[in-house]
Amino acid sequence: MTTADAHARYPLTQGVNPWLVTLSVMLPTFMEVLDTAIASVALPYIAGSLSASNSEATWVLTSYLVANAVILPASNWFARRFGRKRFLLTCVIIFTVASFFCGAAPSLAVILLARVMQGAGGGALQPLSQSILLESFPIQKRSMSMAAYGLGIVMAPVLGPTLGGWLTDTFSWRYAFYINIPVGILAVIMITRFVHDPPYIKHAKVSAFDNIGFGLLIVWTGCLQVVLDKGQEDDWFGAIWVRWAVAALIIAFLLWVWRSWANPKGLVNLHALKDHNLRTGCIMIALLGMCLYITIAILPLYYQEILGYTAFTAGLVVFPRGVGSFIGSPVIGILGSRIDNRKLLCAGFIGFAVCAYIFSTVDLDIGPYTLLFPITLTGFALSFVFVPLATMTTATIPNREMGNATGIFNMLRNIGGSVGIAMATTALIRRAAFHQSYLAANLVPSGAVLQQKSSMIAAYLSHQIGPPGARPGSFGLLYGLMQQQAAMLAYVDVFRWTAVLALVCAACTWMFKKPQKHSSPPPGAH
Repeated sequence: MTTADAHARYPLTQGVNPWLVTLSVMLPTFMEVLDTAIASVALPYIAGSLSASNSEATWVLTSYLVANAVILPASNWFARRFGRKRFLLTCVIIFTVASFFCGAAPSLAVILLARVMQGAGGGALQPLSQSILLESFPIQKRSMSMAAYGLGIVMAPVLGPTLGGWLTDTFSWRYAFYINIPVGILAVIMITRFVHDPPYIKHAKVSAFDNIGFGLLIVWTGCLQVVLDKGQEDDWFGAIWVRWAVAALIIAFLLWVWRSWANPKGLVNLHALKDHNLRTGCIMIALLGMCLYITIAILPLYYQEILGYTAFTAGLVVFPRGVGSFIGSPVIGILGSRIDNRKLLCAGFIGFAVCAYIFSTVDLDIGPYTLLFPITLTGFALSFVFVPLATMTTATIPNREMGNATGIFNMLRNIGGSVGIAMATTALIRRAAFHQSYLAANLVPSGAVLQQKSSMIAAYLSHQIGPPGARPGSFGLLYGLMQQQAAMLAYVDVFRWTAVLALVCAACTWMFKKPQKHSSPPPGAH
């Protein structure tokens, strides 16, 4: 095929097969999403290695997500100013280098600093990849292209815990970050070879950088991160500094909204939210981020902290979600152009809610295969969420506004994820304390059941540690069992609340307006 023939056949990608473009932009996106999930299963090991608590170890997730969110809305300006391809390559390089420093970090402070750097590099990867992909296919084939893209998005958080668990158990938690280095190098090679900037990017007139808007964005997202990370330790609004931080957050956020709305040439153009579907999609992605990252963060922890599984075993247990995603992605690619996406999206959220409710029926006697079906169904359901949600949100957005729209869209996903992780962590701590108090109140020291169980355990321990320590030891074991039961009930509560939130999302899907099937593409679309 000559160059002229290639350009004639693939005019939108300047002669490059759009599926090669899809693979090129999926690599950095897959790497970025994988990194978020791969760290979740290694959190207990990171905490132990760096002398931190489990709640402090979750900062590894939230610091990344919030730093990620700072760059997301600014990605459109950087792409127009420096060229989308050049900016994408720069972000991949920063992310890859930061991954090395995350793996080599000697302390919690260093890994958090490296994660912030990594989040800054990874912030633009998804919106850039998504806008490149959407512009690489005719509008009639976007559902199929988004299905392939969605496969990478959905598979990454599913494969992450398994791969992270294997690397952690076999080598070290540090290799959960080192694995990004070869992927990043391959992504740089493919992007250099197959991705090109469209003409309107090459000749775009870019306004001056909005320093005030960017500064306000850093202030309110930074305050949000500090409050989410440290609020639980200091009893939230019981601490004066938390109240001041929240006040600064609100003021900076309102000023940022006013600045972004009043200045159309600013860093973020919030006028894009006048589009009904984009506005609805932004609400939906924030709620989805909460649901998704809650399950990503706490399900592996449940198997490790409550049931005593190793990191690799916990990763294997949640791996069937990948099978469900692998099955669901081609199905949604076929159905996406034939069935109302609102129906598919609603079905996906309902399936996710059902699975979250099944998770809430667990007890201390479950085995590794007990939740096999709901975990697999979760992956299948998520396939019916990501693709229709992205398709409906961007259906009426012109190509020239795609970068700005996807930046806002992905920023809200990360903000929702950070809030969701913080809410889940707080709920686990407080609900465990509540359930422990309730269980203890119903355990009367002179009660027949407690005395019987204590005598049975003491009889066993007397052969192990001798009669003097048997009785106190029996009460110590019973107290440990009570703590384990209380912690399990806390996980049950969080799973139930996640199910309710997913049902709210299912109801909100009907807020979308169905695009006209045979209408002309929006202005600027190809």
